[in-house]
Amino acid sequence: MVGTTFPAGAHPLVAGPAIPVSGPSPFAGCPVGAAPGEDPGTVYTDTEVEPFVAVDPTDPSNVIGVYQQDRWSDGAARGLVASRSADGGRTWTESYAAFSECSGGDPVYDRATDPWVTFDAAGDAYQISLSISADQATSAILVSKSTDQGATWGPPVTLVRDDTLDRFNDKESITGDPTRPGHVYAVWDRVTSPLGLPGRPFDLPSVLRHGVPLFSRTTDGGQTWSTPTAMTGGLLGTVGNQIAVLPNGTLVDVFFGYRRAGLLPTPNSLFIGVVVSTDAGESWSRPIPISDYVPAVSCDGEQVCDPDSADPVRAGTNLPDIAVDPATGRVYVVWADARFSGGGTTDVVLSSSDDGTNWSTPVKVNQTPTPVAAFNATVDVSSDGTVGVLYYDFRENTPAPPLPTTVLLAHSHDAGATWTEQRLAEPFDMQNAPVARGLFLGDYQGLDNIGRDFLAFFSRTGAADDTADVVSVRVSAP
Repeated sequence: MVGTTFPAGAHPLVAGPAIPVSGPSPFAGCPVGAAPGEDPGTVYTDTEVEPFVAVDPTDPSNVIGVYQQDRWSDGAARGLVASRSADGGRTWTESYAAFSECSGGDPVYDRATDPWVTFDAAGDAYQISLSISADQATSAILVSKSTDQGATWGPPVTLVRDDTLDRFNDKESITGDPTRPGHVYAVWDRVTSPLGLPGRPFDLPSVLRHGVPLFSRTTDGGQTWSTPTAMTGGLLGTVGNQIAVLPNGTLVDVFFGYRRAGLLPTPNSLFIGVVVSTDAGESWSRPIPISDYVPAVSCDGEQVCDPDSADPVRAGTNLPDIAVDPATGRVYVVWADARFSGGGTTDVVLSSSDDGTNWSTPVKVNQTPTPVAAFNATVDVSSDGTVGVLYYDFRENTPAPPLPTTVLLAHSHDAGATWTEQRLAEPFDMQNAPVARGLFLGDYQGLDNIGRDFLAFFSRTGAADDTADVVSVRVSAP
């Protein structure tokens, strides 16, 4: 264990073994998905990346995790796989929804990406996908429901679909409401080319893209979904929207934002913020800033770099994660930026609020020595109020290859004032990860609680190049 001194009221946590979750690809023989043109992309068969996990509120032994299966180098994967556990993460069985052609879905969807999963108050599961054509001219947000703890998945429902190169749906998430039966919320951003500029938004410089957050909900357990509506005004762009529900039913949607004045972002425009709804998403507050965002020195556009080769590591550092203490209603948000390193490398940053509107001064969570990057932060709160933050860092790296990457859980027993770190598994070599605009294990990873225990759900590489597998680690309280 890293750290042996515990603040008053704290207790040690014990990490169990890393349990394999993913297996051989069910889509290995699927021949579709190559991009048109001279560069069809590279598919990394048997890689599993970008995992997320949810625990059933009606039966904590039931857990569902989702991840990308067979990542493509130029975006998305052959399909999304869901693994379910009926014993609190000790064993896993795979299934999948028909989100792509390889998984039995609509042939227009060559690929799927950005997996997310949630449970509603009744214990039914909902999985969401960004499903796209290989040329990215078509993008859609699809939802599939399971009523048997993830053993099978119903036909996907389309929340939105765009069939034009200059409009792209991106970075969706889905949240069940524990306070309102039958209520589930989906959010994503629709990225466009402003002022009618031609071409795909992601082919333009990032300062010329614009992303409006869209919201859809079901109030009847997925039988119907509302027409998507914008959550903010036109001069605010967002990405990474994610809703958390407070015990009093208030919705808090967190995002990475960039303010605009006409076509271009305004100076000092990057920030982490929220919008709040007290009527189940019928209306939303004005954007509430949590903190400015401080970017790190980049390599090929990414903020995490291999410290030896300067090759980019794609890590979704600007994407925030959010969690709520179900007993007190306190909200916690984490992300990674470079405020504590003077703009050099990223650290894990946390801010909290008692109501979603007034936010604390951000604090550093990780104990990684400067200038070593920490990234891919995910937060959750256990039933006894312990705050847990899962992340990777490069603290065990040396100037010689490989690039050992450590998986850690920081935990706080005083609402984020002090932190203790726990290493969850042996380091793995990040240089063996598949390459998708940088070494890539996902823009995020998964963390949930089973009572006082945490369940970490993350991807790590194997011994060979271009490998990645999902594992789970249960971190137990005494």
